Amino acid sequence: MAAARGEQAAFEAFYRRWLPQVVGFHLRRVGVPEVAFDLTAETFAAVVSGCGRFDPERGPAAGWLFAIAEHKLADSLRRARVESSARTRLGLERVILEDADLARVDDLASLADRERLMLLLGELSAEQQAAISARVLDERPYEAIARELSCSEAVVRQRVHRGLRRLRKRLEETA
Repeated sequence: MAAARGEQAAFEAFYRRWLPQVVGFHLRRVGVPEVAFDLTAETFAAVVSGCGRFDPERGPAAGWLFAIAEHKLADSLRRARVESSARTRLGLERVILEDADLARVDDLASLADRERLMLLLGELSAEQQAAISARVLDERPYEAIARELSCSEAVVRQRVHRGLRRLRKRLEETA
């Protein structure tokens, strides 16, 4: 109740108390730490924005918190199904960027010949440039990029994947 009244220390205590359990809740269900952490962040963001609506007469704060976590999980799973369906309809393969892919781009960015990388990036389509810049350089989530570019997450993932593949090929050709 103190957190609902805007007492920051109370919210911090609530957050510290329940963070490990919410991360565990999401991790057991999705099995991917990065996704679990994202869902946990979304859960607590919803708690912050909605704590004024918490009603202790309807049950304990923990029950309210985990109901929010369940809703965030369900939303995420629904988005994944929609993305999968769209990908299937469009005949696109699922694109999974590994840490090694992102590390290669980071390595390239640290090269003395950064100008060369920028020239090669300039050879890509405007859509691929925007997607790579937002995802790899700015480290923004696919969902936010898709909203900004008015397309689906699957399209953004494909643009990043194809753009990075083309960059890798051009770098090998000019090495």
